[in-house]
Amino acid sequence: MQLIECVPNFSEGRDQGVIKAITDEIVAVPGAELLDVDPGADTNRTVVTFVGDSDAVAEAAFRSIAKAAELIDMRSHEGAHPRMGATDVCPFIPVQGVTMQECVALARDLAARVGSELGIPVYLYEHAAGEGRRSLSDARRGEYEGLADRPDRPDFGPDLHPSAGATAIGAREFLIAYNVNVNTTDRRLAHQVAQAVRELGTPKRDESGKIVKGEDGKTVFIPGRFKECKAVGWYLAEYGRAQVSINLTDYNVTSLHDVFDACREEAAARGMRVTGSELVGLVPRAALLAAGDHYLAKQGRSTGVPEEERIRIAILSLGLDELGPFEPKEKVVEYRVSSGPGNLAGMTVTEFLNELSTDSPAPGGGSVAALCGSLAASLTAMVAALTHAKKGFEDSKPAMNELGHAAQNLKGWFVAAIDRDTDAFNGVLAAIRLPRKTEADRAIRDEAMAAANLRATLVPLEVLERCVVAMGLAHEAAADGNPNSVSDAGVAAACAKAAARAASLNVRINLPGLGETEQQEVSTRHDTALAQLDGAAAEVTALVDQILAASS
Repeated sequence: MQLIECVPNFSEGRDQGVIKAITDEIVAVPGAELLDVDPGADTNRTVVTFVGDSDAVAEAAFRSIAKAAELIDMRSHEGAHPRMGATDVCPFIPVQGVTMQECVALARDLAARVGSELGIPVYLYEHAAGEGRRSLSDARRGEYEGLADRPDRPDFGPDLHPSAGATAIGAREFLIAYNVNVNTTDRRLAHQVAQAVRELGTPKRDESGKIVKGEDGKTVFIPGRFKECKAVGWYLAEYGRAQVSINLTDYNVTSLHDVFDACREEAAARGMRVTGSELVGLVPRAALLAAGDHYLAKQGRSTGVPEEERIRIAILSLGLDELGPFEPKEKVVEYRVSSGPGNLAGMTVTEFLNELSTDSPAPGGGSVAALCGSLAASLTAMVAALTHAKKGFEDSKPAMNELGHAAQNLKGWFVAAIDRDTDAFNGVLAAIRLPRKTEADRAIRDEAMAAANLRATLVPLEVLERCVVAMGLAHEAAADGNPNSVSDAGVAAACAKAAARAASLNVRINLPGLGETEQQEVSTRHDTALAQLDGAAAEVTALVDQILAASS
């Protein structure tokens, strides 16, 4: 799934009517999902967060910029935050299934449209800009009042829109706003920690303690510990403590857990203790998973565990729930836009079996095949985890960690396929029910039937192909895992074989509904996967039997 985040900042933080009119434009775009609206009265600025695919976010961004230009007059605007337009800044951020270059193209296309259709000057920034104007502060130089006197031309549009000002449009990495809590009320001590960890660093001082200035008259800094990290120390009156307030501008360069650990070290060196931390706004799933893996590894535990456990360890280790409850479903970007497990996958075992045993044709054999595949992957992950923790298998830890990760990822794929198979079957039923009174009706129905039949065939075919992968992982668990768990590896292989055979039947029954070319392509993939599966299953069975015989 393609997921792009867009975080436009509008120069209005007090008039709720204006703010709602702007966000209503976003909500009205199909595929755009509004996640957060954060108005500030003092700054007179509202930060809006929404996500979607490229087409949805581009259209929603344009409509919101147009509405802001219609309702906000910069000639009467006042606020504490730097700004240069009704829509001050509009960045695109790759989250999932999209590259930075795609976001750059999106930003430039939007900038061209805003400039030509709305007559608003646009300055590109960050990855969307040339090397000369990467930072937002450069793009915003002089703010609204200085636009008429700027020596540099905007990248798109006229020099000035009298009431809407100008807009900065760009593409950047996900910015994580993150605060680390320390057990002091002294802002200066927290700021010392901030200076030690941030990229800018600490002002250089001479032997007398005076701050050193460069030839340009600016303060000379000794760089801090981390790139892509901005930080200051402040006092939080609401909670009666100081914080190190951090912006991680690229969490792939500097991670949450690295900067947290560094803050602990720097605080301890100054007689303080880090008591926890908080995330302001949303966080990418990958950032928390990386933190969970980091602390699991430090504890000598396998990271090949369910995603929920990796997230839970991150929350515990970073102390994200110190100042209030931390709910991943609300704070993690991907979880906010995901409906979670499907109707079937979200059921209890008994609920699923009850539904399966009714006279409804779905769920049926295809969903059961996917369920069997998930059982195979889960058992393999279990063997990997048990081996990782077993004394005497220290040399196997890296391989078992990798095996556990692969099995957990495969488990997740199979779980999603439980509902995908039923959804595909329901799609066939929906196509069958389409009207066929006229020739046009019949043509539409035939096209819908062909697409639905193909989908209903491809889902079990993909289950079959992934069963080959599951069988390979079960073989690795049997060969290199704890011999005391070899029976579990054998059961994993048996489940994978059952899942493959079940999926095969579902492919075969759907073949007649496909065109000749599609039948041939599907049959070739089916026969290849089934042959691979049967060969691999025989090898695992022989290996498990051999190990069991040797231990008896």
